[in-house]
Formats: sequence, C-alpha cells, structure tokens
Amino acid sequence: MAKVFVFFADGMEEIEGLAQVDLLRRAGNEVVSVSIMGRNEICGTHNVCIRADALFHETDFSEGDLFVLPGGGEGTQNLGACGSLCDLLKEKHAAGKRIAAICAAPSVLAALGLLNGKKATVYPGMESQLDGAIYQDVPAVTDGLVTTGHGPGAAIDFGLELIRQINGEDKAAEIKKQLVYQH
Repeated sequence: MAKVFVFFADGMEEIEGLAQVDLLRRAGNEVVSVSIMGRNEICGTHNVCIRADALFHETDFSEGDLFVLPGGGEGTQNLGACGSLCDLLKEKHAAGKRIAAICAAPSVLAALGLLNGKKATVYPGMESQLDGAIYQDVPAVTDGLVTTGHGPGAAIDFGLELIRQINGEDKAAEIKKQLVYQH
C-alpha cells in the first residue's frame, strides 16, 4: 500500500482529481486529498464543490510515495502559483518519489524542470508548454518516476497507469475489470 497525495485547487478539473482519489483508493492505497487554497472546500472548474481531506500547510508529506496534480486551466494556474507546492514537488522528485500530473498540470512540472528529457503528454494545444519534454500523443505515459496524462477523457487511463506503477500490473488489471473499463 502506497501513500498518495492528490492536490486540489479552485478551478480543478473535477473528474481528474476525483477519479484519481477513487481509483487509487480502490487499489488499496492511502490517499489524501490536499487543498492548497487554505480552506478544505474547493470549487472545481464546473462549479462542483469538493471538500478536501486536509490543508496543505497542516499536512506532513514525509511518508508520501506519490504526489498527483489534477489539471483544469484555473486549477493548474493555482497549483503553479503555490510556491510551497512547487518546492515540495522539486524536493520529492529529487528524493526519488513518484510525481504525476494530468491535463494542463504537466505544464507545472515542465516549468519546474521536472520533465527535461522525459516523455510526457499534456492537454491538446499546450504542447509548447512542455519545454524540455519529449511530447507523446497518448492518454498516459510514464518516464522514470514521472507520469503524465492527456486530459479529462484520459482520467481512468491515467489512474490505471498510476496503479500499475505503484501497485503492479495485476492490481491495475483487477481494478480495470472491476470498473468494466473496456478502453
């Protein structure tokens, strides 16, 4: 069982954040949704309000195995503007921990230099924001300890890839079957 942190911000693409929490919990991981907004309730890009499990400034990230950024235009801007989060991502990447981002959020990882020389994907039309990365037009891709996802429609593929990385191929296949996911 891995410990996973999924970072929520106002303007987050709801399906991308909630699907990861759901899928990773189904696989038996300890998943904590963390608000970077200074309050537990965040409001997603489609006005779905969600209550995060924890607040960033009150959370101990020392035991984390995987750190996940959902996308969404405004959500990604909020994530990228959070200096403490950016520092944490750089620190965890340097320590050999897994990081992941979907939709527009891989642009945050690219801006931090965490995608240099790595295969990565991003929301269509944002390829130029993956400076230093090797763009892949696929639902989800892992290169080393970094996983990126294409967009909202790839949320399940992205989640299954994260499960494959931290829980193994058999667990990913089990969850895929449980979901009756036929993609």
